[in-house]
Amino acid sequence: MRIAITGGTGFVGTHITRHFVHQGHEVYILTRNPDKHPNTDKVKYVGWLKDEFSPEQELPPLDGIVNLAGENLNSSRWTEETKKRIMNSRIEATEAVLDLIKKMEHPPGVLVNASAVGFYGTSKSETFTEETTTPGDDFLANVVTEWEKRAEQATNHNVRTVYLRFGVILGEEGALPKMALPYKMMAGGPVGDGEQWMSWIHIQDIVGMVDFALNNDQVKGPMNATAPEPKRNKELGHTIGKVLNRPHWLPVPSIALKGALGEMSILLLQGQYVYPQKALEQGYEFQYPTLEPALRDILCD
Repeated sequence: MRIAITGGTGFVGTHITRHFVHQGHEVYILTRNPDKHPNTDKVKYVGWLKDEFSPEQELPPLDGIVNLAGENLNSSRWTEETKKRIMNSRIEATEAVLDLIKKMEHPPGVLVNASAVGFYGTSKSETFTEETTTPGDDFLANVVTEWEKRAEQATNHNVRTVYLRFGVILGEEGALPKMALPYKMMAGGPVGDGEQWMSWIHIQDIVGMVDFALNNDQVKGPMNATAPEPKRNKELGHTIGKVLNRPHWLPVPSIALKGALGEMSILLLQGQYVYPQKALEQGYEFQYPTLEPALRDILCD
């Protein structure tokens, strides 16, 4: 296959690229700065988001596009300016992908567009599946709703479109090193009341689900990219402590996090139980369906 990836130089994109190259596919990384990266036999870095970009000249016919581009949610405190960047980066990147599709003489068969479980809002009691169609009413839910509305327009060009709603991705980068650090310093414990759900997924299952979405013609619309065993924060922390052989004892008060992080504290203090119903019904087999083996693979490597 020939696959184009936006956001391909980041944590998730690097893993996905490595996977497809290992399978013998050709990968085209769409980036603002192609000169910073050397091309290889299987990976080509292509400059885009410029007026003179011509897909017919710079890209071959594509089998699929994976859109991962967007500002990091936890890179800085959520000021109004930061929230605008978070929203606009996702909308602008997705609209640029749509523009690319429109310009192609032969559009790709599928667009896998990154999304997030933030669509559902937060709850300590509800279970959310892809059959949950009413979004939450907080900032993240609004971002995801607008993001998916843009991606849906690809279907107007006969492009099968999947919105892969990522949970908290566990890997050597991202959230897990920050969660594990207090435990390594003997200061780990529950965050807030510890009752908030965390719908997590191992990075290798993110890769697997992107591959699955690209290759399974029956998959379209939203698909939850979460493991089938979400955990409450206190259970997650206890398991991190167990894997690292460290105590789980020092709580982090909600008021301290709200004071330090402001609105961004929702990422730590609230969550949602998201079940990957569509992936399981369509036959996806998780490499890491349960938490402790997933953590051991990453933290004990």
